[in-house]
Order: sequence, then structure tokens, then C-alpha cells
Amino acid sequence: MVWLFAIATGLIVANLYYAQTLIGPISRATGLEPGAAGLIVTLTQIGYVLGLLFIVPLGDLVENRRLILIALLATAVALLAASVASSAIVFLLAALAIGIGSVAAQVVVPFAAHLSRPETRGKTVGKVMSGLLMGIMLARPVASLVADALSWHAIFVLSAVITAGVALVLRARLPERQPQAGMHYFELLSSMWHLLKTTPILRRRAAYQACMFGAFSVFWTCVSLELTGPYFQISQSGVAIFALVGVTGAIASPIAGHRADQGKSRSTTAIALTLGALAFALPLLIHSNRLIDLGVLVVASIILDMGVSANLVTGQRAIFALPAEIRSRLNGLYMALFFMGGAIGSSLGAWMFAAHDWTGVLCTGLAFPLIALAIFATE
Repeated sequence: MVWLFAIATGLIVANLYYAQTLIGPISRATGLEPGAAGLIVTLTQIGYVLGLLFIVPLGDLVENRRLILIALLATAVALLAASVASSAIVFLLAALAIGIGSVAAQVVVPFAAHLSRPETRGKTVGKVMSGLLMGIMLARPVASLVADALSWHAIFVLSAVITAGVALVLRARLPERQPQAGMHYFELLSSMWHLLKTTPILRRRAAYQACMFGAFSVFWTCVSLELTGPYFQISQSGVAIFALVGVTGAIASPIAGHRADQGKSRSTTAIALTLGALAFALPLLIHSNRLIDLGVLVVASIILDMGVSANLVTGQRAIFALPAEIRSRLNGLYMALFFMGGAIGSSLGAWMFAAHDWTGVLCTGLAFPLIALAIFATE
């Protein structure tokens, strides 16, 4: 079941990131201005935030398996709409809908926590989140390779078919989970504000991950533009290989989860945030020839992904230690808050790249983990 959860969450969340390395061809095909190209990623993330706030809490109210099925089938329809979009407004609306439906992954993750034993919950969540992070990281190279071989439209058609397949497999394999009915939907939503006010660990962990995910979005939204630009002159297949190397950063997830189970959350957090800052400091400080600069970017991508994944799992381990009856709402709030950081990062990154080139992007990215470290210093 852990393998099923990991693969399913990875395939679902990948839908949010197929467009990340394709913002160049998509914006050209739909007539989107270069300075606004970041909206392709930003609107998907905004949709995800909306889904986290208004759909994921339903995991504490309605039968989880049915909720997952409906969300995934809606996502498949939105992916098909994106594949045939020829105008910016149609594609952006489809991107918003893809983000909303893909929150099914965040109904699956608390499901895994619910089925696992308390003493191994961090390790289990770490394994599931490894699958989720592999989906995020593999989405970029897969999208680039498919776009190179066929077109950018093809990846959305392929993903629609896969998403519908995942929906049917989960419908068949997941056990029924009917939460105890204790409140109505609007009471559920209003309780989230109360949870946010009265759960300091949630606020702190969300702040750390919002900064880390903002840095992650800045880097991955803009690095394909830099790699395919006049300095590196790399093809979409080359971008795919670059993104594929970054996938190795996902190995940090189960390690971080295991350390959190051992009570080492604080030191793991410090390491993760430092890795995030180092990922942007290295390319800012090291300038040489094109080959060395590319090698530095590869190293930066790996340590950034390691920092983001380690911090994410450490935060979720802390949140899932709280009572089971509020777990879906806590997870929805946690993910929504840090995805807001991601949306800010992707929109800022594209604007900075258009206005101040790659150096501006690196400075912007560095600011995010430095803010997180400043907050961490008050813990």
C-alpha cells in the first residue's frame, strides 16, 4: 500500500509541473507575453492552494475514496482542455483547474498516515512523499522529452489518460474511509482559521516550507529559460537530462522522515534550510567557463531539491503527530500556505528573469531560504 500511495501521489502531483520547463513554447503558442509567462505555473499553484483550502478539508468529512475519484476525473478533463488550448486565457483557466483537481494527492497522504503505526509514521510519510517529490521532479524531464519528440500538447493528453487510470486503480484498491461526521462543510472551513490560530507548530512549519518552496519555484521556473538561452544553448532534451539529475534530491525524504522519528527534527530543519541557501549562493559566487557553470547549476539543483524535500517531510511528520480527526485540515492548511510561497516564487522568478536576467533570479531565490533561516533562529 505504501508503494501504491507513493506512485499515485507522484503521478497526480506531476500534473502541476509538466508546464514548468515548457513555459517558452506554451507562451509562444498561446500568445502570452514573456513577462507574464510565469502565470502558466503560478495559476496552477493558485488552483492547488484553492483546492487545499476548500477541497482537502472534505477528507475530514466525506468518504475519502469517493473524494479522490471525483477530483482525479475532473483533473483528467482539465488536462485534455489544456492540450487543445490555442489562446492564453483558455490555457490559464485549464491550468487553474488542473491545480484544483490535483489536490487529490493531499487526500491520499493523510490516508497513508491514518493507516500507519505512530512509531513509523514519519518513515511511512517520508516514503510516500518521496513518490510525490519524484513526481514533481520527473515531471520536468518527461515533459521536455515528450515535447521534443512530439509537441507540448502531447504531454497533457498522456497525463489525462494516466490520471484517469490512477483514479480507477485507487477506487479499486483503497479501503473505504468514512470520517466521523461531526460538523457541516462551512463549520469545517471556519474551524481551519481556529486551527491556524491555535497550532503554532503548523504556522512555523508552513513558514519554513513556504520560503523553501518559493525558492524551489524561482529556480525551476527560470532555469529552463537560462539553459535554452544564448549562454548555454541547450535543447529541450538537454533540459530534460538536467532536470532528471535533480531528481536525486528526493533521496533526502525518507532519511529526513527517519531522523524526525528519532526526535531530530530541529537539526534536520537547520540542514535543509542551509542547503536551500547554498543552492543559490554557489552559482552566484562561482563564475568560470560554460562547462563549469553548468556543473555548478547541476549541483545547485540537487542540493536545492534535497533541502526542499527534507524540510517538507520533517514538517509533515510534526503535523501528522497531531490528532487524526483534524489531520486533513492541518495538511490542507500546511500545503496551501507553502504553495502560496511557491506561487509567489514562480511569478517573481519569471518577472526577475525578464527584467534582470539570471543573476536577478539567483538573488531572489537566495532571499527565500535566508528569510526561513531568520525565522528558524527564533525557534
